[in-house]
Amino acid sequence: MVYKSGLCQLGFANLDLQREARRGFAEAVYCPGKTKEQIKKISKVILGNKQNLLLTRLDKKTYAYLKKTLSALKYNPLAGIAYLIKKPQSPKTGEVAVISAGTSDLAVAEEAAVTLEVMGNKVRRFYDVGVAGVHRIITSLDQVRKAKVIIVVAGMEGALASLVSGLVSVVVIAVPTSCGYGANFGGLSALLTMLNSCSPGVAVVNIDNGFGAGYLAALINK
Repeated sequence: MVYKSGLCQLGFANLDLQREARRGFAEAVYCPGKTKEQIKKISKVILGNKQNLLLTRLDKKTYAYLKKTLSALKYNPLAGIAYLIKKPQSPKTGEVAVISAGTSDLAVAEEAAVTLEVMGNKVRRFYDVGVAGVHRIITSLDQVRKAKVIIVVAGMEGALASLVSGLVSVVVIAVPTSCGYGANFGGLSALLTMLNSCSPGVAVVNIDNGFGAGYLAALINK
């Protein structure tokens, strides 16, 4: 292990220990493609430098392995996120709304919501309120409009983000999901719908990228 210019070089990873100073939160760890031993070593360095730990797309088996050493590690199985807070974030005054079109979008929505909460944001969830029953989101509009920023998670054709954006005055972060039948092309149809939204103020992240949406919303809410 070598420390140099704010970096910790592990051979297989080059950890950015100055990320928190620049962005307000420590480097998050994307777990797929890493061995459980690599994730453990990375986690120990982050925690050893008194920074908060956020592990994304972590499977249950690897969480159980890490929990043996990191007893305080918490896990949201739906979101696939594990986290350990060394120093709580200052509570943000603004609220973030996380909206999902359908129950099949919940894993991505929860990834966004948990990311926000770990970063010190107050989150309000509105789940299964897609355009097939548009009255469901309409009846929640008074609460939705209290948010400082809104995340909309939707698969299929992805129309919900445009609908919500046309009804509110704040930024909407749209998250296309891979939920849908064949012509959905694994989320591509929803992505293109969101990118082509005629409602101004819609920002779009990658397919199934709940973490990216949560992180972006946290920066806006800061």
